[in-house]
Amino acid sequence: AMTNSLEDYLETIYLLVQANGGARVRDVALALHVKMPSVIKAVLELKKHGYVTQEPYGAVDLTEAGARAASEILGRHTLLKKFLMLLKVSDETAEKDACAMEHFLSPETLTRITEFVKTNSRKGRVGR
Repeated sequence: AMTNSLEDYLETIYLLVQANGGARVRDVALALHVKMPSVIKAVLELKKHGYVTQEPYGAVDLTEAGARAASEILGRHTLLKKFLMLLKVSDETAEKDACAMEHFLSPETLTRITEFVKTNSRKGRVGR
């Protein structure tokens, strides 16, 4: 299993790759407010998992498995943010809490939240 912080790194690398076609160590460090050595260590760990590749001193890129894992983490994040917004939590807090919650919820709870969000998103659209 991956640690919370590794999941955050993977998610960030994924978003940077989506935006820029690659993720530079410096950009990951800036995005996560960490120092470059921390990013380098995380990238090594992610390589061990088979999630990323990196040219020497080059940009970090995702493997297919890495992209799949990252989009799952991101999907969970988006789902939880939607859930909190349905509960009328403010945007800023929903974003922050989704980040915290995404690491700790059991698959069962996530499944129930998914069903809840699906049902309530549909209801919300009627009559708008």
